[in-house]
Amino acid sequence: MITVHHLNNSRSQRVLWLLEELGLEYEIVRYERNPKTMLAPPELKQVHRLGKSPVVVDGDAVLAESGAIIEYLVEKYGDGRLKPAAGTQDKLRWTYFLHYAEGSMMAPLLMKLVFDRIESSPAPFFVKPIARGIARKVKGSYIQPQIDQHLAFLESELGRRDWFAGAEFSAADIQMSFPLEAAAARGGLGSGYPKLTAFLARIHARPAYQRALERGGPYELLR
Repeated sequence: MITVHHLNNSRSQRVLWLLEELGLEYEIVRYERNPKTMLAPPELKQVHRLGKSPVVVDGDAVLAESGAIIEYLVEKYGDGRLKPAAGTQDKLRWTYFLHYAEGSMMAPLLMKLVFDRIESSPAPFFVKPIARGIARKVKGSYIQPQIDQHLAFLESELGRRDWFAGAEFSAADIQMSFPLEAAAARGGLGSGYPKLTAFLARIHARPAYQRALERGGPYELLR
């Protein structure tokens, strides 16, 4: 039995979605973020030393990192599903977006989350204006332009096809869901990006996505 160590409001939600798309049986071990720090609880370090989620246990295999987990599950259980044929341009695109989601897209989104918190966190009255000013300057001059550049790139990619790796839905779209949901929640993805907005609507309407939400519980990135 596959076990998913699942942290609320995290990347592990898309692993549940993939398992639902593949029709696999699995069990969930749930963890809740610390409400003050928003960090994972220390119990996760008993599963993997970094204490992050998702972590998937499948027999003797213990896997972390969303991209590695997705590739492992598709290779072992996909039977040709959710991945383009080897040697095709679509397969190259599949591999690219499987890595791009975390390697490129998530970095400025994470920075924005950090600087948003710096801007809004309590601080002594004589420090707070300085901290807010620095945070706003960094966000306005560097972080948001980087996010906008990524969103424009992705919008143009979906202008050529409905899905990131080609004409068919694939695991690359599952991997891309989290950064795009994060961008919709806090990164400026709105009506100015109709292709990306339509992509999110399509994935959210998939029955497997809905089943994953039922299994995984509340997912605040959708708000």
